[in-house]
Amino acid sequence: MPLDSLYTLLVTELRCIYQAENQLLTALPQMATFASTPALKQALESHFSETEEQVRRLEQAFAELGAAARGRRCKGMEGLIEEIEDILEEASDDEAILDTALIGAVRRVEHYEIAAYASAVSYAELLDEARVATLLRTSLEEEKAADRELSRIAEAEVNAMAVVAGTEEAIEA
Repeated sequence: MPLDSLYTLLVTELRCIYQAENQLLTALPQMATFASTPALKQALESHFSETEEQVRRLEQAFAELGAAARGRRCKGMEGLIEEIEDILEEASDDEAILDTALIGAVRRVEHYEIAAYASAVSYAELLDEARVATLLRTSLEEEKAADRELSRIAEAEVNAMAVVAGTEEAIEA
């Protein structure tokens, strides 16, 4: 589909987001199994449920726009998920280090999604697609909340444990 109008740009953006969210539905359960901090595990499991809802909202947005609900290859999310897979393969045996690395990688995913949803909301508003904008804004706010929760978990629980783990490893070396 050539990007020859704001409408086609919106639909193309939604297809990329749709694919990205579906990729996350595959990746999030794996990430949750690697998380050792209960709050992080819970946040990832919660985000899985939110992501399922976000996919449903995207399908509603496609219907509102009269466009087919289908994904478009999302290279950005593919790269972010590859980074997470690399972290899971290369991670230290120390759970705090793994959780810290996992939070950083998942926050990058959240920021990617925030940027994508924010752009799509803007396009929908410019096209006077108020119902679509509302659906997308709900998902945008969920992504922002997920990022804040991950930040809270990092700052309140995980990062300090990672510092201790790093200090212990340096002493042992």
